[in-house]
Amino acid sequence: MSLLALSDRAERARTPSLLSSEVLDRARVLDTLVNNLDGMAFRCGHDATWTMIFVSEGCTALTGYTPSELVASARTSWEALTYPDDRARVRAAIDEAVRCGRRFAQQYRITTRDGDIKWVLERGVPVADEQGSTVIEGFIENVTEQRAMIEALEQAELRYRSIFEHASEGIFQTTREGHYLAANPALARLYGYTTPQELITDLSDIGRRLYVLPGRREAFRRMMETHGSVRNFESEVYRNDGSRMWISENAHIVRGAQGEFICYEGTVQDISERKHYQEQLERQANHDLLTGLPNRVLLGDRLSQGLARAQRLGYYLAVVFIDLDHFKFVNDSLGHAAGDHLLQEVSRRLSACLRQSDTVARLGGDEFVLVLNDHYHVSTIISLLERVLHQIHQPISLCGRSLQVGASLGVALYPDDSEDAASLLRHADIAMYAAKDRGRHNFQFFTRDLNRMAEERLHLEAAMREALEGDDFDVHYQPKVDHRRRIVGVEALARWHHPTLGPIGPDRFIPIAEETGLIAPLTTAILRQAFAAARRWNAPGEPQLKMAVNLSARLFMSADIVSHVLGLAREAGIAPQLIELEITETVFLDHSQGAIDSLRAFKHHGFSLAMDDFGTGYSSLSYLRSFPLDIIKIDRSLVTGIEREEEGALIARAAISLGQSLRKRVVAEGVENQAQFDFLRCQGCDEFQGYLISRPVTEAVLSEMLAGGGVVPRATQPPGPPSR
Repeated sequence: MSLLALSDRAERARTPSLLSSEVLDRARVLDTLVNNLDGMAFRCGHDATWTMIFVSEGCTALTGYTPSELVASARTSWEALTYPDDRARVRAAIDEAVRCGRRFAQQYRITTRDGDIKWVLERGVPVADEQGSTVIEGFIENVTEQRAMIEALEQAELRYRSIFEHASEGIFQTTREGHYLAANPALARLYGYTTPQELITDLSDIGRRLYVLPGRREAFRRMMETHGSVRNFESEVYRNDGSRMWISENAHIVRGAQGEFICYEGTVQDISERKHYQEQLERQANHDLLTGLPNRVLLGDRLSQGLARAQRLGYYLAVVFIDLDHFKFVNDSLGHAAGDHLLQEVSRRLSACLRQSDTVARLGGDEFVLVLNDHYHVSTIISLLERVLHQIHQPISLCGRSLQVGASLGVALYPDDSEDAASLLRHADIAMYAAKDRGRHNFQFFTRDLNRMAEERLHLEAAMREALEGDDFDVHYQPKVDHRRRIVGVEALARWHHPTLGPIGPDRFIPIAEETGLIAPLTTAILRQAFAAARRWNAPGEPQLKMAVNLSARLFMSADIVSHVLGLAREAGIAPQLIELEITETVFLDHSQGAIDSLRAFKHHGFSLAMDDFGTGYSSLSYLRSFPLDIIKIDRSLVTGIEREEEGALIARAAISLGQSLRKRVVAEGVENQAQFDFLRCQGCDEFQGYLISRPVTEAVLSEMLAGGGVVPRATQPPGPPSR
């Protein structure tokens, strides 16, 4: 349909009685598009003056004339607006298009109402109008700025073409967005291309395709926009064959006569040889030649950085001094080559034990130093040291013989033992000699209390393994009641009474289980007992009693956690609908797909999901929206003091209100007195758990409570200290 017909149709569309709503909408869309284009849509006659039959509103911005002044040449004709020197060329091109019945595109100049000269691009096509006469329909847009840029580039190219083509260093012109406008043969050779055109075509996105380090092009652009130029901008880049090289760029902004931006222009030099030489010198100055590990110089720098980070974040930093046991014997009996091989293998094993944020350095001889960053608990440092000793002690083949070597480790901690690097190294060295005095192949802390903690931990780990083998862990159950104090569920809690050590609290053995991997068999043992008890309490005809069990973050992230828990439930004959899985916030920290998949799988099988210790983390609110949770358990820290502290009461009230708004069941932990119970009940809390209700009790005691009606009376004695 022609532009005139469309325009007429748009006019008719203003009368709703004549056209349907569908046609009216289309006409409005067409009218809006045509009259808001940045340029002029038109229909004109194929005559001597290009008499305009229809023009869009864009003609005013383009020419200065209104549509009524151009249509029918009322004020002026398009022939008159066309620049005299261009008229013959334009008419010849359009006449040829009409003769052949094809589209055309022509650039030429026009003179506006104000006398300005503009370059325009006219695209059009000859068509037959409603009476069968030939007319021209098309679109004319202002291309003055593009034309000026092209002309400026052409002038620059003419002036510098000889230098550009024959220079020995690479020369380029690029857009702000990172597209090559020009490249000389030297730059093409530098980047491994046969011709400049091949380079320009292939490197269509400089930021993504050229620089090795992401964001390097953006840094280049920021410097250009800030200073107008860059000097000695060094970067590693990819060549055409995928190899890497180092370059140095010097560049500036090219601007037109009116100060308008045209391009970036600059030169490129290959500095790979110089860069590699610098890296070699730096490596020799900072690394041990035999092992490639950081030497004493670089160790000092890494230690300074680690101390600054530990001070800023409040973490422990551990400095570990390592001396291989009986290394002199290996050197003397098997030779220095064997000794060197041993040092290289120990270096590899130490590096494999550590994270990227840690440092292993060689001071000389058989002395190594570890810098362990970002440890919040001393127990995690102890676990890492055990792994280091284990790895060092693995057999190694030297001169056809299989040998095992040991190591003595001394440990000093920031901030407990010192706050400066020199003192930490000295204290770690002293502790290392204490390890040698204790029989070698062990580690000793500089602080006596930490040594005691390490020894206790090792003793407890061994005792735990024996207890798991003998099925010596028990389960106690803490009731959860509703607002009528009726028992509606219980939480299963692990308990351990050692025959010689006596009762050992979960706060002591759970962290060890987490760090040593014993959490998996421990959880399995607890779940088996808890699920069996739940089956007995949920006999046919009895009120349903939900069993809440804790899943550690480490165990939860294992691939088979869902099938494992489901298998234990089926083994016990308990329906998943009667099981609540309590999960701490640690599980949700990285929003990993594995965590989400496991949660959804648990929900699919009918398990209820509870966020434990709600209110102690940093992002709990987002977790409540993102994950399929059923229950939030308000942490005891939010419950303590609510009966006497207004601020605490406000926070608890807000947490309960939030849970209600999100349709979650709200359970309050750590309820220790009647005032707290009454306050939480009035706020709409669903369930209550704590020493006011009951301490954790054995299965037999809880069975008696259920047999007595399952309603917990008011406490007659003050509660003891809270315990998990």
